[in-house]
Amino acid sequence: MRTIGYIIQKEFIQIFRDRFMPKIIFAVPLFQLLLLSYAATFEIKQTRIVILDNDRSVESRRLVSLFQGSSFFSSLTDVEGIEEAEKLINTRRVHQILTIPRGFERKMIVEKSVTLQLITDAVDGSAGSIRSAYAQSIIQRYSMLINTRVTGLNITQPIVATWSFWYNPELQYTTFMVPGILVLLVTIIGLFLTGINLVREKEMGTIEQINVTPIKKIQFIAGKLIPFWIIGLVELTFGLILARLVFDVPILGNPAIIYLVAGIYLVLIMGIGLIISTVSDTQQQSMFISWFFLVLFILMSGLFTPAESMPAWAQIFNKINPIAYFIQVIRLVMLKGSGLADVSVQLISLSVYAFASIVIAVHHYKKTV
Repeated sequence: MRTIGYIIQKEFIQIFRDRFMPKIIFAVPLFQLLLLSYAATFEIKQTRIVILDNDRSVESRRLVSLFQGSSFFSSLTDVEGIEEAEKLINTRRVHQILTIPRGFERKMIVEKSVTLQLITDAVDGSAGSIRSAYAQSIIQRYSMLINTRVTGLNITQPIVATWSFWYNPELQYTTFMVPGILVLLVTIIGLFLTGINLVREKEMGTIEQINVTPIKKIQFIAGKLIPFWIIGLVELTFGLILARLVFDVPILGNPAIIYLVAGIYLVLIMGIGLIISTVSDTQQQSMFISWFFLVLFILMSGLFTPAESMPAWAQIFNKINPIAYFIQVIRLVMLKGSGLADVSVQLISLSVYAFASIVIAVHHYKKTV
């Protein structure tokens, strides 16, 4: 243990001797947390819509007023024709075009049937479907209102529905994103810094001096990993404090569960970083390989899009994705107050993967005495 302690001491001295390294370790991830939590959102808060009212009747103006009264829509009604409206949507200055035909009021009252044209910019399919659903809901509400007036039925609200939103009552997207981004920051610390660390020893030539010492291979690897394991947990602590104080994200469950899973997860990620460093000769190679796996794991982890929406083969592949497991755990514990039994599957999976990664890393590291 004394030998490992000396190696750990040497690693901390080497880390904090570099004036730039502490900024990378602490300042950059926390800045990313503050920035990404606000910027990385799929919420659609504003939709610019062009309304071409070709009828100019009382009923058509009532429909227009419903769009104008919605905080979700910002409407333009002074566009001269469809050609100008199409130019606006082609240049992405507006998102939708609603065309109200001539004879709209007469058809609604006399024929009780009319066709409206709604054009939606669907380059972003997810955003397009949400915008289309909002517009159709307003049109449907108007249809119910005019049907009540025309038929003379005095049915204002035949069905009363009550609802509540559990775990995120304010429907804040940051409440959903912040726990996942915390996992991302811990992953970056564990993977990149561990991957670079051993390769830097190779580039500096000090790895040869270490290899001829009587230090055992497991002692050397433990001394290399433990400092970044500690730094990762400290980083997680800062992130949890920011999540509570800045973003008002609750921690309903036991924080000890988060730290338990985070400790195992960091061992796994650092094991992967160590494997990458053993097969890399330069820091550039290590960074490239680490970035390749990191992007793959992040995009398939469910951080930004639901993993349940992925194809079946992708969901099967996701069972070996460590980021997906940790994101599930931290969201369950922070937002739902889940206990250890609720995250036992993820905990066991991460433990098995962590053990396997360390065994492979130790096996790959070649030390000659």
